[in-house]
Amino acid sequence: MVYLLDEAMHLDVTKPFALRKVKFSKQTHSHFRTLGRNLLLRLLFALLLLAATLAAKGPVYVVLWFDTEDYIEPAADDAALRIAMELEKLGVRATFKVVGEKARVLEARDRRDVIRALSRHDIGYHSNFHSIQPTPALYLRDMGWLDGAAEFERRERPGVADIQRIFGVTPSCYGQPGSSWAPQTYRALLRMGIPVYLDEAEQVGLDDQPFWFGGMLNVFHMGRNLIRPSLDDESRLAETFAKFDRAADELEARGGGVISTYFHPTEFVTSAFWDLNFAKGANPERSQWKNPPRRSAEESERCYRILVRYVEHAKARASVHFVTARQLPLLYESAAVRVTDRAQIARHMAERQTFLVTDAGVFSAADMLQALLGMDPVTVEGPAAPGETTLHETEIPRAAFEHAKTDAAGFIRSSHRLPADVWVGSRKLALADFAATLAADDGTSPAVAVRKGNPEMQKYIATDATRTFDWPIHPEGFSAPQLLDMARLQAWTLKPARLK
Repeated sequence: MVYLLDEAMHLDVTKPFALRKVKFSKQTHSHFRTLGRNLLLRLLFALLLLAATLAAKGPVYVVLWFDTEDYIEPAADDAALRIAMELEKLGVRATFKVVGEKARVLEARDRRDVIRALSRHDIGYHSNFHSIQPTPALYLRDMGWLDGAAEFERRERPGVADIQRIFGVTPSCYGQPGSSWAPQTYRALLRMGIPVYLDEAEQVGLDDQPFWFGGMLNVFHMGRNLIRPSLDDESRLAETFAKFDRAADELEARGGGVISTYFHPTEFVTSAFWDLNFAKGANPERSQWKNPPRRSAEESERCYRILVRYVEHAKARASVHFVTARQLPLLYESAAVRVTDRAQIARHMAERQTFLVTDAGVFSAADMLQALLGMDPVTVEGPAAPGETTLHETEIPRAAFEHAKTDAAGFIRSSHRLPADVWVGSRKLALADFAATLAADDGTSPAVAVRKGNPEMQKYIATDATRTFDWPIHPEGFSAPQLLDMARLQAWTLKPARLK
């Protein structure tokens, strides 16, 4: 004798269950056992579907980073220490991008406690002097690719060396001060052993997710996946949590991705930034520097509380993992990918010169150009200058074109850079025109039809040279179209980063 749920085969969990007393015959017992097995199988099948659904959700990586830059206000040292310790209690490692002068000041103030606490996290680099004039975009604006990279390295290598000496590690990443971004920095950073560009601005971006550009893995221009809780209004945390959850839902559904969150330790103890001393291009002597206004103790506690609550909310989600800039390259496929389908990339490059996403790999225009030249793709730079087409015929004799291909491949191998243009006898094809012509060539015809290039990858570079460099520290009206033009040349190296 058992008690059986009435209408067991048509359960409605929104309604109360009715129980009735039942006596079973042997036949009924057999039927009940069959019914039970069927229900159990259905339950197991439903659980398997649920497990498969959960397993299909991609991981969400949160990169939490702190621009550790204020070397004027001593309370900013304590803020960095407090943040590092609070995160350690939560089991979260962040990336602290430290300014060279900040590291030297910590050393001079004998803040070994701060240095030790930050060292238990990840250490990146945030320029040598940050806002002391001239800032990177200002001094690089009128320089070329090679001389600009050399100048950036000259100014910044001492800061990198001091980070290495004081913290004992090569910085995992770099990010520009403010919006003082410049493409020449990429060449110099790779020479200094820094593989990741971690910051936020609008000069270049791709689908609000990490991408490869200039040979570096970039977390930059993250758009809807940049989540920053307001430190001034705790009541807005619910709104921030909802934004975080929407971003995480979307990333899970697409197979995984990155959310970027950043602060400055000085924000937790001051109500204005320390570098307003250098606003609008000003460059006062150190004796004239003024400390930023301080927050009250209650305001600072609110800031720390908001940070902790945000991290706790993110950690509560099963798919979320906090990662540092040093860990990021381990999560993504290599920048150099061997091409397996030459015909596919030829069709693509003949029509437009931009990256290509396939099941076999993700290829930049530079990758595909090398493959079409019969080379194994390696990380290269874009052209150092704009090219020019001076060849006006509609066809090129086969022998002349083969010589041009050999010359282009030789240039790339020797310089690790794409040529601005390719010589065909005494005349030239701009790189985009050469790439389109090469891609459309069948390899057998006695003459090669010349095609006009379509460098579509340039659309991912900003066009507003004033707004994208708008920063209170730059001189009033500062504009840098030359830097954006150079970035368009480096867009040959642009492609999405794909999680392993």
